[in-house]
Amino acid sequence: MTIKNRALGALAATFALVSLTGAAVAADRPYAEGPVTVVSSIRTLPGMQDTYLKYLATTYKTNMEAAKKAGIILDYSVYEATPRSADDPDLYLTVTYKNMAAMDGLDEKMEPIMQSSFGDDAARSTAAIDREKMRRQVGQETIREVVLK
Repeated sequence: MTIKNRALGALAATFALVSLTGAAVAADRPYAEGPVTVVSSIRTLPGMQDTYLKYLATTYKTNMEAAKKAGIILDYSVYEATPRSADDPDLYLTVTYKNMAAMDGLDEKMEPIMQSSFGDDAARSTAAIDREKMRRQVGQETIREVVLK
């Protein structure tokens, strides 16, 4: 047996040991990784909340329902909040995915839905500009549910 073969064998054994140890540690955890939710913090511009909520109830809802039917997302929600200051959000939009991997290639998965709603890139740009006349995005975060065992 050559040194190269011995080194490869030792490396394979080390990898197998680390893999088994990692699986055992994961099995001992008191939780499992659950669904992933993207939370967008939105501040509607003065006098535009009803207009923006109308957009959410029509175009946004249609897109989210299509994504849900296609299995791209698990669910979505809209929450109203009382802002503490002029810079705080007054709405939260949430979109829930099965796991982090479900977000891989999201643009490609959503392309047919966006195409049917908005058309080409120029129409999408116009729609994005129109949305910015109603609201501004204050922030966005991704959170994962921890499912306790």
